[in-house]
Amino acid sequence: MNRRNFFKSSIFAVAALFMSKLAKATKIISTVQQDNIPGRIVVPLKLAHASVLEKAGRIVNASPVPYITLNNGIQMPLLGYGTLNLPVDKCAECVATAIGHGYRLIDTAKNYINERYVGQGIKDSGVNRKEIFVSSKLWIGDMGYEKTKAAFQRTLDRLQLDYLDMYLIHLPFGDVHGSWRAMEELYEAGKIRAIGVSNFHPDRLLDLMINSRIRPVVNQIENQPYYQQSNSIAINKEYGVIPEAWSPLTQMRRPELLKEPVLLEIGQKYGKTAVQVILRWQSQRGVVAIPKAAQEAHMIENINIFDFTLTEDEMTRIATLDTGNPLVFDHRNYKDVIWFYTNAGRIDPLD
Repeated sequence: MNRRNFFKSSIFAVAALFMSKLAKATKIISTVQQDNIPGRIVVPLKLAHASVLEKAGRIVNASPVPYITLNNGIQMPLLGYGTLNLPVDKCAECVATAIGHGYRLIDTAKNYINERYVGQGIKDSGVNRKEIFVSSKLWIGDMGYEKTKAAFQRTLDRLQLDYLDMYLIHLPFGDVHGSWRAMEELYEAGKIRAIGVSNFHPDRLLDLMINSRIRPVVNQIENQPYYQQSNSIAINKEYGVIPEAWSPLTQMRRPELLKEPVLLEIGQKYGKTAVQVILRWQSQRGVVAIPKAAQEAHMIENINIFDFTLTEDEMTRIATLDTGNPLVFDHRNYKDVIWFYTNAGRIDPLD
């Protein structure tokens, strides 16, 4: 065999091997257990083709999620994976599984008491650290310049990371300005790639921006069809702050949301569930959503939303579901503020 024929044969052999691995790495879920959440219907979903990356038997899919550019030029996935209240004994596996299905934004917080398990899941995923956008939050018990720097280092230690992609002030209480100065310095030192806030109403956001050197990149707020905060979102965007939705599915406090006729009708048109319609609605509004899912079927359901586009009329119809009232907390209600200070804090027994 001459050199040219040998070269061609080698190419064909490599191509055949690649296609064989790709076929094995592609699977279709044909039957899915329906969970016990009223109104949540899970349909069979096809997984994306996997990249040829297998570690410890784990198949890692390429991410279908588009990115959004923050005001400092950093890119962040438009859809992420939330980790609040994941079972401690399953948290690491859930995170690794979510990453395997294409999630690249992972959201956690000191007060979730799961940073160490989230960090382990990131390691177990087998995906390069640079491909994963890791976000955590500073709790109110750690507010203030010195305490913020110490709390941030503890977060890094628990996550087993050298840097964070994003660090947020969890609540607009306490020494916000002292904490922000510390975060600005950590950002400038390269320990954090982006800094932001959570649960800040527009007045609190603007007060911080006016008195700071560095603008927040993100404001993570409660947001779902029953509480859309359209005015707040518009103001955030006006000042270059990306809105990020926690509780995008109401944390199932209002399971009837998934039975709303408008969502079911739109979903039927596209062959999608109410959940997928909601998450697509958020992404088309330019809102980053971070739904939690403990079940693998739901992880797959939540991320398969970028193969259809809602019309302007459909977006408007979903907007009519807004009640204008928060379903979880009102950060301007004095009773909720007292509760945050007296009952909301959690202690990690391993600290």
